[in-house]
Amino acid sequence: MLIVAMDIAGSRPIGPGDLSLALAGAELIDLLESPTIRLDGGRIVPGHLPLPADRLLVEAAASLMMEEPYESVGDWLWRRGDSLAGTYMAALEAEGVVARQGGRTFRDGQRVLVASPSRHQAVERWESAEPVLVGLAEGLGIRGGTGEPPEVADYAVATVLAAVNDALLELEAERQKRGIEQAAFDNIWRGL
Repeated sequence: MLIVAMDIAGSRPIGPGDLSLALAGAELIDLLESPTIRLDGGRIVPGHLPLPADRLLVEAAASLMMEEPYESVGDWLWRRGDSLAGTYMAALEAEGVVARQGGRTFRDGQRVLVASPSRHQAVERWESAEPVLVGLAEGLGIRGGTGEPPEVADYAVATVLAAVNDALLELEAERQKRGIEQAAFDNIWRGL
């Protein structure tokens, strides 16, 4: 998801909060497919607990609530998605998929994708219009494929995609609310 977000131009800039929520959704879908978890009435229930091969998915699985009442998909997205984009960016840098370019020092350079098997695989998945990837990307304003919403047959996956989109809309609404409040505050101080 992060590679596609960096590689494909979206209709609007993608903030780290938006990207973190989408990445948390992608993790949840990966855990559903493993089947480390299952959904029951919108709640995340432990399934068979095989350890995923990916270190970040192991961390995601470890963060699951294992006792009733199980956590809702939306609550987990907000909790797990806190600063998740930075975690994934650091992992991609460590793997050599992302490098820093420009800037006065290595630390403040812009992060860019480099040619890698991971990038190639992400491009292939995007070009094949993989429904889950397209669904997550469209929530971030990245348009792909036919413009039609992707069809996802799996109810649990569709539930997660809907929860991600709801969380993204909630985040945008909160940003707009804060922007309006800040503008009103600024106007008061300027005497308008």
